[in-house]
Amino acid sequence: MQTVRLVKPDRGWKDAYLSFYEEWKQSQEHMVPWVISIEPYDFEGMLTFLSNQENGINLSEGWVKSSTYWLMDADNQVLGAVNIRHNLNEHLLNARGHIGYGIRPSARGNRYAVTMLALALEKAKELGISRALVVCDSDNISSKRTILRNGGTPDKDYIEEDGNRVNRFWIEL
Repeated sequence: MQTVRLVKPDRGWKDAYLSFYEEWKQSQEHMVPWVISIEPYDFEGMLTFLSNQENGINLSEGWVKSSTYWLMDADNQVLGAVNIRHNLNEHLLNARGHIGYGIRPSARGNRYAVTMLALALEKAKELGISRALVVCDSDNISSKRTILRNGGTPDKDYIEEDGNRVNRFWIEL
């Protein structure tokens, strides 16, 4: 596996990010984490939104601060994205956790998610999070393995209103 790193979203990575976004859109899969569903065609506007999220500026009702990073390879291609919520409200405690992450379809199967989550946990620790909640849908076996490989300890599942079962895991930092 290539060397990878987490980077803050930046205008210098615009073309790489647009490639990542377009691939995901063409796959017609649900976009995870939620921040990648923001259309990036106003790239500067998207960067401002992400910065505001991190700094707690103009947060929507019930939202918490969050930091977004992109997983980049040695060729400066965006392989994935991760969003780290700085604290939890009731909804996040039940069904979303501290960290949401996703790997672009063409880069899956290379253990990038395991590495990205490990790097994200380091960032979460820097934010003062001592115990991170990471969740996945019960049918997402790959994500469950990723969380367990990063030290996840299972907690009580949460059942959403639509009947979806969310597996919840705590990771000590």
